[in-house]
Amino acid sequence: MLGFLLLQIQVNDAAAAAAPAQLELSLWEMALKGGWIMIPLALLWCIGLYIFFERFWSIEKASRIDANFMNQIKEFVIDDKLDAARSLCAAKQTPVANMIAKGIDRMGRPMQDLSTAVENVGNLEVAKLEKGLPMLATIAGGAPMIGFLGTVIGMIQAFYDMSMAGNNIDVGLLSGGIYTAMVTTVAGLVVGIMAYFGYNYLVARVEKVVFHIEANAMEFMDLLNEPVIK
Repeated sequence: MLGFLLLQIQVNDAAAAAAPAQLELSLWEMALKGGWIMIPLALLWCIGLYIFFERFWSIEKASRIDANFMNQIKEFVIDDKLDAARSLCAAKQTPVANMIAKGIDRMGRPMQDLSTAVENVGNLEVAKLEKGLPMLATIAGGAPMIGFLGTVIGMIQAFYDMSMAGNNIDVGLLSGGIYTAMVTTVAGLVVGIMAYFGYNYLVARVEKVVFHIEANAMEFMDLLNEPVIK
């Protein structure tokens, strides 16, 4: 019985030694096979991540809505407490607060001038929110194109290796060019897709803030146009 067990162990060891070693390819090794094209793609990926998270927190801060803000502004304006209204706007430091502060500073001037000043500040605040978004859109469209460039370079390399090998064509000989072609395509698409969804998400968030800015601007102008009741 003991001899049979020893024989079985030897057979298993021999089978394990004869079996081909299972190869594993890490993401880092796969990225290296993409060649130098992976460098600009990695840079675009880092830039895209930075823009997304930096804009996300800025838009998140700008979108914080205080339901009582306009009610307090209305009370201060009616009671002619403009300094208190300015202090409240300075404490909030939001696009709406900055816009209302400009309107308060222009009070006493013609309504057309006041309306223009408020509108200009609103446009500037929206431009601040949209800062970096064109770059994110460029990454969404440019990264896949760079990936396809790597695909073409890889296929050219593979065909060149084939032509130099003559009749001695080997799969291993073509693997370098094919790896470059496939890896760069995948990397470009991944970076582009991430940037595309991130861009559209941020644009949707900005549109909500713009709607809030416009609604508060109209409410402020209506407040100034209301007749004074004594």
